[in-house]
Amino acid sequence: MISNKKILFLTLHTFSLTGGIEKVCRSFSKVLQDLLSEGKLSEYEVLSMYDTNPDLRYVEQKSFRGFNGGRINFAIQALIKGYYSDIIILSHINLLVFGWFIKKLNPKKRIILFAHGIEIWEKLSRWKTNFIRKQVEIIAVSRYTAHKIEEVHQISPDKIEVINNCLNPFFVAPNSFGKPQKLINRYNLKTDTKVLFTLNRLSSTEQYKGYDKVIEALAELPEHIIYILSGKADLAEEQRIKKLIDKHQLQQRVILTGFIPDDEIQNHYLLADVFVMPSKGEGFGISFIEAASCGCRSITGNADGSIDAILNGVLGQAINPEDKAGLLCVILDEVNSIYNKKELQEKCLESFGFEGYKERIRGVLVN
Repeated sequence: MISNKKILFLTLHTFSLTGGIEKVCRSFSKVLQDLLSEGKLSEYEVLSMYDTNPDLRYVEQKSFRGFNGGRINFAIQALIKGYYSDIIILSHINLLVFGWFIKKLNPKKRIILFAHGIEIWEKLSRWKTNFIRKQVEIIAVSRYTAHKIEEVHQISPDKIEVINNCLNPFFVAPNSFGKPQKLINRYNLKTDTKVLFTLNRLSSTEQYKGYDKVIEALAELPEHIIYILSGKADLAEEQRIKKLIDKHQLQQRVILTGFIPDDEIQNHYLLADVFVMPSKGEGFGISFIEAASCGCRSITGNADGSIDAILNGVLGQAINPEDKAGLLCVILDEVNSIYNKKELQEKCLESFGFEGYKERIRGVLVN
C-alpha cells in the first residue's frame, strides 16, 4: 500500500523545457497528483533543480518547489526531504548521487530511477553501477532500454520494470483527420502534395535522429513529396541542415518551421502523410505515439526504443537508418498507403493513454 507513504520526486527540468524526458516528468507528476486526489497517496513532493514555477495542471503549488538552477539549495532540500520520505524517484541518472546519499542516511528508503535512453546505455562509473545493481529499482521506458541496462551494466531483469511513456494527460484526440486548410495555405501546398513530417529538437550534439537521412532521401523522391522539419535548432545544427538542403537543391521542398507552439502541433500531425524519424538512439519516442493518436503512421529506426512506440509495427514501420534504399522504399509505401486512421488512433490510445500509464506506475509504487 502507498496510501500511507510519502513520495519524493527529484527532477532536473519538468516545466522549463519541452523534450521527451520533461514530458515524462510532467506525466509522472500528474500521476502523483491524481493518486493524492484519489486518496491513494498520503503525500508527495516534486523538487526541480532548474525550474522556477510549476504548471498547476500537473502539480499543486504546495507540492512543488523549483530551485532555478540553485544546485546547493536543491541538494540540501533533496537530502532533507529524502530522509523523511518513503520512496524517492529520480528522473535522470544525473540525480543518482542524491539517491546514494539518502540511502546512506537511511538504508530502508526505496530508490527508483527512470531510465530513458542514451544517458544510461553506455558504461557508468563503478560506484553508480554498483549502487544501481544492489539498491536501485529501475523504470525503463522501453524494452530496448531495459535490454541495454541488463547487457551493459549486468543488472538483474527482476530489478527493471518496463513502462512505456504515455500521451499527455490533457491530450484530446481529434475526431476527424482532414488536413487543416490553414496549414495548407501557410505552406502553399498543392492538392497532390505528400507531406513528410518530423518534430524534434535539432541539436548538433544529438545527430542521431535521422532527419538528415530524410533530406538526403528526399532528393531521390518524386517532387510532389515535401518535408516539413520542425523543432528548435541550435545555430550549428541549423547551418548544417541548410547546407545539406542547398547541396541537394531542395530549398523548395524542405520547410524548416523552427519551434511550433503546442496549440499547432496536433494540426501538423494531421497535415502529415507520414511522420518520419529514423533514429539510431531513441529511448522511446513520444512523437511517434503523438502522431498515431492523430491517425498518422510513423517510420522509425529498427535498433532502438522506437519499436515499442510503434507497437512492433502496428503503428508504423521500422527500418535500418543507414539503409537509404530501404528508407526510400518505405517512404513511398507509406505516403501512398490507405488505412483506417480512426482504428490506428484507437490502438494508440489503448496502449499509451494516460489512465493506463497511471495504473502501471501505481503498481510499481505499491510493490
